[in-house]
Amino acid sequence: MVVKYYKEKSFENVTVKIEQKPDPAYVNSNELTIIVEKGDKVKINEVGIYGNQNVDELKLKKQLKGTKEMSKLTLHPDKTPSPFGAKKPYTFKQYMKDWGPLSISKTKRVIDPYFRFKLFSGAKFDEKKYTEDKEKLLDYYNSQGYRDAQIIDEKRYVTKNGNMNVDIKVEEGHKYYFGNLTWKGNSKFSDSILNVVLGINKGDVYNISILNKRLGKELSQEGGDISGLYMDDGYLFFRVEPVETAVYNDTIDHELRIVEGPQARIKNVTIAGNEKTKDYVIRRELRTIPGELFSRSDLIRSQRELANLQYFNQETINPGVVPNAEDGTVDINWKLEEKSSDQLELSAGWGGGVGLTGTLGVTFNNFSIRNIWKKSAWDPLPTGDGQKLSLRIQSNGRAYRSLSASFTEPWLGGKKRNSLTFGINNSKYSNAFDPYTGQIDRAKSDTNYLKTTGFSISLGKQLKWPDDYFSLVYTLNITQYKLRNYPIFAGLNDGTSNNISLRIALQRSSVFDPIFPRSGSNFVASVQFTPPYSLFNKNIANSANPYKTPEYHKWKFSGEWYVPIGRPMGADKNRQFVLKMAAKYGFMGRYNKDLDYSPFERFQVGDAGLTNNYGLLGYDIVAHRGYPVYESSDPRVNPDQQNASKFFTIFNKYTLEMRYPLVTNPSSTIYALTFFEAANGWYSFKDYNPFRLRRSVGVGMRFFLPMFGLLGFDYGIGLDRLTPGQSGFKGASRFTFMLGYEPD
Repeated sequence: MVVKYYKEKSFENVTVKIEQKPDPAYVNSNELTIIVEKGDKVKINEVGIYGNQNVDELKLKKQLKGTKEMSKLTLHPDKTPSPFGAKKPYTFKQYMKDWGPLSISKTKRVIDPYFRFKLFSGAKFDEKKYTEDKEKLLDYYNSQGYRDAQIIDEKRYVTKNGNMNVDIKVEEGHKYYFGNLTWKGNSKFSDSILNVVLGINKGDVYNISILNKRLGKELSQEGGDISGLYMDDGYLFFRVEPVETAVYNDTIDHELRIVEGPQARIKNVTIAGNEKTKDYVIRRELRTIPGELFSRSDLIRSQRELANLQYFNQETINPGVVPNAEDGTVDINWKLEEKSSDQLELSAGWGGGVGLTGTLGVTFNNFSIRNIWKKSAWDPLPTGDGQKLSLRIQSNGRAYRSLSASFTEPWLGGKKRNSLTFGINNSKYSNAFDPYTGQIDRAKSDTNYLKTTGFSISLGKQLKWPDDYFSLVYTLNITQYKLRNYPIFAGLNDGTSNNISLRIALQRSSVFDPIFPRSGSNFVASVQFTPPYSLFNKNIANSANPYKTPEYHKWKFSGEWYVPIGRPMGADKNRQFVLKMAAKYGFMGRYNKDLDYSPFERFQVGDAGLTNNYGLLGYDIVAHRGYPVYESSDPRVNPDQQNASKFFTIFNKYTLEMRYPLVTNPSSTIYALTFFEAANGWYSFKDYNPFRLRRSVGVGMRFFLPMFGLLGFDYGIGLDRLTPGQSGFKGASRFTFMLGYEPD
């Protein structure tokens, strides 16, 4: 066991001696002393693969994920053998000895086109990984049609410097192709339909793994296989077996034998593990209903809906399918593990001309308003009905304070997914900051201010067409802005504006996990508009307060796609790179050309959205990492963030983000990312140029903690802030922080 332990740590030359002598403290007993000489860790100097006639050696070595070579020079794969006569990979030391330093550039890149310099880290030998890699090597051969490929010999020997060479000899065998594929036993679906779903044609390269996957013998959430076709129509007892019927030359015929069995109906649906969440809150999300035909897609969709509630640990949501072949029924026993879903927001920031600003917010994601008057239900708050209550306060003292609250009932009436949301907010921003003294003038804070009071009500409805991932949301917003000795608009220091608008949003979301999406997409298209007051009152443009009843129409579109890249790494299926692609657009229009664009509801572009997250005039914050808030389409950035008349009426934004999860356990989710962003804003269509964008690159981290929600840190470099000849990123980079939400 000792030798095995050290060999697993790459100490191949370990020796163990056991010394035995009588123990004076006890009769008929001995003392054992184990002496371990572990030696040096063994690194892999070279991996040689022999016998491969049709598959490139470098492609084979790529399959050896855990058996890497040390740094070396190898023959260029696209070139003929080197005229220098090298037939096997060169070590870097040997190349320098034979051809000298003139063949190597300062960056260690080989100038000789016949060679390539390769650097691998982690070249330590691991017996367990080596055994797994040999299996992967044969799997790769099988995927290329070489089903008879085998490793016929292997050697490991130590070099003079104490490292190891590994030689693997393979025998490829013939390359095979699919021949005739015939179906037997199918009555529900015709051969032509099954052939289309299978997607394998005569003459395709033989790959038994692909065949099993298309038949559905390897279950996947994506579906689209033969098994899914039957199981979505109740055939829970369905089976299919591929049988080779003929092998001739390089072709293999298959007979695909199907046992359809009876259709199964759901009998009992039980729920266990929910201590706080009421049963009806869970059951309304389920598509596995007693009496209905069993459907694998409904089972997967139910699992997705439960995970999206964020009340349960999604990694342990288990449907527990229990078929009963005697009566053709199936029981589904949902086993759940509740987790904390409430969130606390505590933050502080500096900037925006107000100095230090603190924020305290709480969000109860599984609230129960009907039990609010029941003392026994407070533990510590009434929970379990799936409602959402948010309270938030932000203040700087006399200079600024903001209060907001919202309540959401996701199933209005309890029968359909019709959501109802109420929201109220009140804020006051005092123009009392003295830039000369850096202090707040207390007297001015009561006489120079902008007060905002708002109310909103939203009604959302899930649609059935084009599919039930779509929803339609109507939102009525009423906001009053009251100015007193506050010159935020040109020529207007005092007055009141009443902003009344209706917003209609069509959205579609097929994302499985909102914390770290691995697949799916989000789309939102919306229009927000006010009544056209100027059609009824022609003198608005010439009135003392043209903004008393602002008018506008605003259009927005956003799309996000999540694409998994490569295969999951290791045993954890969640360890996989994910590419996020996003595009966002916004446009504000006006009804009357004689009126300027509304100063309300414009777009602020730049920064991370925290410095001015109170949004004095209701503008949308469009974050752009690597840039401060900018106000014109000129590459220079105007630091005057309070000049609201300069905020944009048009914006475009594009994002590419590569993510990798570091921690995916129930208590927290942590992932790293690298991003590229391009965005810009324009004041009018005369200035609009969709190809003139400000670009940035950077890296970041995201931390999701159940108590605090999402925390984010990004370091971005504004590429268009760099000046010619600049060394380093000073003045062109920004470190940004986000809390509780992903910025637009």
